Amino acid sequence: NETTVTEFILLGFSSNPALQLCLFGLFSVLYSATLMGNALVFVLICLDYHLHSPMYFFLCHLSIVDICYASNNVPYMLKNLLGQGRTISFAGCGTQIHLYLIFALTECVLLAVMSYDRYVAICHPLRYTLIMNRRVCLTLAAVSWAFGFVFGTLQASLALHLPFCGPCEVDHFFCEILAVLKLACTDTTANKVLIFAVCVCFLLFPLALILISYLYILATILRIRSAPGWQKTFSTCGSHLTVVGLFYGNAIFMYMGPGSSKSSGKEKVLSLFYSLVIPSLNPLIYSLRNKQVKEALLK
Repeated sequence: NETTVTEFILLGFSSNPALQLCLFGLFSVLYSATLMGNALVFVLICLDYHLHSPMYFFLCHLSIVDICYASNNVPYMLKNLLGQGRTISFAGCGTQIHLYLIFALTECVLLAVMSYDRYVAICHPLRYTLIMNRRVCLTLAAVSWAFGFVFGTLQASLALHLPFCGPCEVDHFFCEILAVLKLACTDTTANKVLIFAVCVCFLLFPLALILISYLYILATILRIRSAPGWQKTFSTCGSHLTVVGLFYGNAIFMYMGPGSSKSSGKEKVLSLFYSLVIPSLNPLIYSLRNKQVKEALLK
């Protein structure tokens, strides 16, 4: 007597037309800022040869991830806010989950790689170009994307092979994996255990590596006596630490905090924060706190 679900209904934030219009305007501005800001950083890094270094190579990849990450969820959300229908096909929902996991996991690894780059640059400056050569940079970037693709595909495949027989209302503004799992007509304990295990590997483990890298960096900074040296070090590391704190903090609270399996207003706001707000802030953070990027922008 079971029927297969062919489409889902995204409940979104509110059914109030006036509020939906206000949210559409706000989210449109943030999405435009995300696209323009990250595209500008990408173009600056490609055009200015002074920015052809490992740090900006990884920043370029971060900009690509942020553009793809926001573009996976936000356009459909804006369409729903305009009243163009809240339904999404099963295939479309699966695509959202798949791409969302790939880009999120890739960014987790990429931020850890960027911290290693800063560790080598500050703690081993004389061997920096030798250690972080072109081959190593390409390998680290490829590993980041490969890990995101493999584990994102694994989670999405296991979730989408579950039986869905109704109800079909997703209490979220996009097909977030935990919200979709709640609609499965079977026990999803194995899926949730896998999600938790992936969170440990892609959130806690990289965060531990980042903290260890910055402990070594801090020890090196304390030995710097000149004010310009302090300023240069903080300008390159401060922006990365800000992004790390925003991204990992929200993701850990969302997926590993108490009651992380529930989809409520608070979880929607947190999802919106790291799906749209953080990608729009990344270019601003790196541009305002980095002298070389500002000089390239002025040129």
